Amino acid sequence: MMLILMIALIAAVDLCIKEEIEARDGSEFPKELIGTDGKIILHKSHNTGFPFQVLKSRPELVRTVPTIVISALGGVLGFLIPKKGYWAEKLALVLTLGGAFSNLYDRLSRGYVVDYFSIDMGKLKKVVFNLGDICIFAGTAIMVLSQIASEGYRLVRKIQWKKR
Repeated sequence: MMLILMIALIAAVDLCIKEEIEARDGSEFPKELIGTDGKIILHKSHNTGFPFQVLKSRPELVRTVPTIVISALGGVLGFLIPKKGYWAEKLALVLTLGGAFSNLYDRLSRGYVVDYFSIDMGKLKKVVFNLGDICIFAGTAIMVLSQIASEGYRLVRKIQWKKR
């Protein structure tokens, strides 16, 4: 139950921030986020496609693919919840699903995803994203690292077994 609440909390926080951004006049943006020394810039950006506006001309696909992916990831999490361990995988799925639900809600209700900040660092300053995007990225990174570590552990065990 705690994992489901975490997913809901991530989505709710991101949606609240998006609602605040949407309520403001677009002429206020871009502007520095106070307290970040200009490292985080707030925007009001509407993305009708996947990241970087990929497939923006295919709105039905942009709504359908995330729905299918979220369903599959939810199924995997449902399978893992009762199992002991798998904490990295569960965390990865919680982060990914929280961010994905927020963005899917935007796509279905608004027709676009609200992106609202960029990081003033190198090429990142040109990319505007939201908390949901960060959670999806973090969840994906945790899952990849978890799988690499798991494979590394299996490989070491296999090598040790052969030495016997």
